Amino acid sequence: MSTLIGTDYKYAAECINRDETVGIPTETVYGLAANALSEIAVTKIFEVKNRPFFDPLIVHVKGISEIDKYATDVPILAKELAERFWPGPLTLILKKRSIIPDLVTSGGDTVALRMPNNELTLKLLNELPFPLAAPSANPFTYVSPTSAQHVFDQLNGKIPYILDGGMCEVGIESTIIRVTDQKIEILRPGGISQEEIKTHFPFCELIEFAPTHLKTIVPGQLEHHYSPFCKLFPLNEFSENIDEFDAVIFWEKENNQFNIPSIQTFYLTQNGDFGEGSRNLFALLRKLDKGSFKKVLFEWAPNTNLGVAINDRLKRASAKRQMNI
Repeated sequence: MSTLIGTDYKYAAECINRDETVGIPTETVYGLAANALSEIAVTKIFEVKNRPFFDPLIVHVKGISEIDKYATDVPILAKELAERFWPGPLTLILKKRSIIPDLVTSGGDTVALRMPNNELTLKLLNELPFPLAAPSANPFTYVSPTSAQHVFDQLNGKIPYILDGGMCEVGIESTIIRVTDQKIEILRPGGISQEEIKTHFPFCELIEFAPTHLKTIVPGQLEHHYSPFCKLFPLNEFSENIDEFDAVIFWEKENNQFNIPSIQTFYLTQNGDFGEGSRNLFALLRKLDKGSFKKVLFEWAPNTNLGVAINDRLKRASAKRQMNI
């Protein structure tokens, strides 16, 4: 089977109605989508990605009115957050209804819900009578895809269709939050920054990050995740031995402090723009792999705004070298 790429969301719906998996665009990264209410279809997601069953999936819905169909005991604040940030890169952890298979939630009693901000995928969702389970459309722990070509490069022949919505506008995964009373817990930093949440919900207590025991209910929380084949090393820890490396990634162009012809330099941004940095991150890591780089230095982003999420992904991507993988 050769995988097709196109913009025919009705054909994508036909495939999904047959319990197949399909690559879909979102504003964050491309997802590997299947009927979230079908265990047969969801099992195929785990098989295609070689994803362990203990890592739960995000369920994508077509609108705020869907929340009560798939979650129960929903806090008012959770709905207010959805009203402000949906469609968009915000995922809510809520108590699940029994209609959601345990396979989707790794046996847990909570479900991760979000409404993606992509025209084609929203059209696809409106063709379907069920939500879509859709983790990133890449082999487990590898760099998330931000274009249809990225999906094709690794899943060609494994899925029937990739819905091509162009390059992802955000480029990193959604922010995952949980609401308790008037507290907003950020369980995974992502495309909605802490500053943006504070701006719109100034009277709520905001708790950044979560204890490690929560990783079993939150996708993408493994220490080794989002990893390219090359090994990444923080610039601030290894700059004295720079001649041992193939390349260096600077946060922005003006930060380039080296002039060594044998080492290639790359930049996440031209002028420190966080949106540009998040859009470029995963595509650049894939570019390094295509260039057969082995050891790469990277500069941390400023640890504010979307830089928090970018640094989270860089930390997980660089964990590979510490595990001798």
